[in-house]
Amino acid sequence: MTLLRLADASWTDVRDHVASAGTLAFLPFGALEQHGPHLPLSTDTIQCTGIAERLAEHYSGLLLPPVSYGQTWDNGGFPGTVSLKASTVTAICTDIAESVWSFGVSTLVIVNGDYGNRAPVHAAARALAEDGDVLVLDYPGLVEVGDAVKETPWAAPGLCHADELETSMVLALEPRLVHPERYEAAYPELPADFGTRPIRFDTLSPSGVFGDPRPSTAAKGETIISFVVERAIEEIESHLGREHTGPSAPGSS
Repeated sequence: MTLLRLADASWTDVRDHVASAGTLAFLPFGALEQHGPHLPLSTDTIQCTGIAERLAEHYSGLLLPPVSYGQTWDNGGFPGTVSLKASTVTAICTDIAESVWSFGVSTLVIVNGDYGNRAPVHAAARALAEDGDVLVLDYPGLVEVGDAVKETPWAAPGLCHADELETSMVLALEPRLVHPERYEAAYPELPADFGTRPIRFDTLSPSGVFGDPRPSTAAKGETIISFVVERAIEEIESHLGREHTGPSAPGSS
């Protein structure tokens, strides 16, 4: 069997696919938010959809259409960013999980593409735990592979926003949407409590960039995506109670 794209399938296609085995469904949950002058507003959605598609291929699962909006209040100072309330993100996850379970999906894997979604998506997973099976993936292994492939410093430990990593991933997935002529580095001075309280990104970085996209390449993006997918498979196998040998970091043995 191969993956089944839910948006392209008929109801009988779904019935037959689910009947063949216990089915994993993959939901990319992205955002529509600024990623500097060189990347599209859909960056997070592009990235999590690319990862979800590879996971669905690996498991011959159902690939749901992405949710292209997320909780991204902190980027609201930049034109084009469209944010959902955290309660809306939780409600969307809950409704989708209950719907896919109703036609036989065994596990819903939410492939989260945006930091702002983490709390509300995990809140949904906790609330649903007694009713069915949900697993949330938050770019597993991204910091590890980032440390291995990055030529530029992090703007803050683990902060990945319009930098070398995100730009490389979009170059690997949707290169036509990247504008290299607009690359600029930005290393804003961040408050000591950054990450622990709500703060608008436009007050920190006028360009919306946190890091340096200039050394980005599609090859780096492919390395990052492949590593995150392997780490995600490892998490899924662990969640399902199966053993899986994960990858080594690039350049390690």
